[in-house]
Amino acid sequence: MRKLNVVHICDHLGWTGSRMHGVKRLFAWMIPRFDPERFTVSLISLRGQDESEDNLERFGIDVTYLGRGKFDPRTLPALLRVLEEKQADILHMHGYGATTFGRIAAAWRRTPTVLHEHANLTSTPWFQQVADELLLPFTDLAIAVSRSTADFVIQARRIPADLTRVVYLGAPASEFGRVRTDGEVSEARAALGVPESCFAFGTVTRLMPSKGNQYLIDAIPRVLATEPNSHCYIVGEGELQGALEAQAHTLGLTDKVTFVGFMRDVSLAYAALDLVVFPSLWEGTPLTAFEALAMGRPILATDCDGLLDILTPEVDARIVPRRDANALADAILALHADSAARDRLGRAARTTGAAYDIDRFVRKMERLYDVMHEVSRRTHREGVAKSDLSFLARDAHPPDGA
Repeated sequence: MRKLNVVHICDHLGWTGSRMHGVKRLFAWMIPRFDPERFTVSLISLRGQDESEDNLERFGIDVTYLGRGKFDPRTLPALLRVLEEKQADILHMHGYGATTFGRIAAAWRRTPTVLHEHANLTSTPWFQQVADELLLPFTDLAIAVSRSTADFVIQARRIPADLTRVVYLGAPASEFGRVRTDGEVSEARAALGVPESCFAFGTVTRLMPSKGNQYLIDAIPRVLATEPNSHCYIVGEGELQGALEAQAHTLGLTDKVTFVGFMRDVSLAYAALDLVVFPSLWEGTPLTAFEALAMGRPILATDCDGLLDILTPEVDARIVPRRDANALADAILALHADSAARDRLGRAARTTGAAYDIDRFVRKMERLYDVMHEVSRRTHREGVAKSDLSFLARDAHPPDGA
């Protein structure tokens, strides 16, 4: 059988002030892992060229940039030209624009489609609701990264429950799952600038509203009042960096909070931290949480939707209410004082993380693409969701060779 040509379509490959955000990192992990003997996988961005040095091309990924604006009608003919050049067999779409223009193109070409939703945004603009209603007949399947995201797909994006599946992502076990030696941990702490005997806590994040980092900063004075030999490290970049730095300055925390900025190898940050904190307000399922789990780090997280999908309270994470700086501070202090609890959480986290290897996700997508190619056109798109898709479940293992 000839190789299947799978084309991923996304709206854009960057957020303001952030070089490597979640979906872009997912592409970097995922696309090179598809079996090259069976699949040719490429990517189309509806926007302009990614000028970052951390672009996807350096991973050997075939990326086409259409260079079109958000509502530019010229997007459709440009997209159709590229899909014809790629001889696309499957369209895998991420984002409002991608799922709109992608499904119009798929209707024209009779190409099977999968809509991939990465966040629970609670509502959609009226014009997207209209588009989703009109384009439902050209949607073979929708997959969501968490249960709350699936609810968003069903309720806000108007895709029926029988066409929607939850499929969890993951992190590369080969990169994050390796146990670090004491020497490597010492080197990581030195690279991050952690003083000897300091209790280092912090987060790896994008500095944007949903991540709740302002509550983490608000928690720090309470932590320092009891444990002055503590330090918070915030790894990442984004639109709120200036505001968060100003908040830390106002609270007199300039010497106790380090804004590390972008790190290409975030495994160093996880290895250096005694406690990883995710103070999120809402999430799909953050890739950073999969990374921290795979690294076997003790995790403190809020009870936000996507985090609770993959973390089990008091098994692999300590969970506190969101939007509560005092609860964060009290939990940080409790875990600072209880190294046995941190060790227990870390060991369980590594076990949990091993179940969320990105390779498992890729194997599931390969099997899904096979099903779509086999039945979508033959059944006028009705057959994909009616097929046995149990291999997409959290604990399912795709058949050997799939």
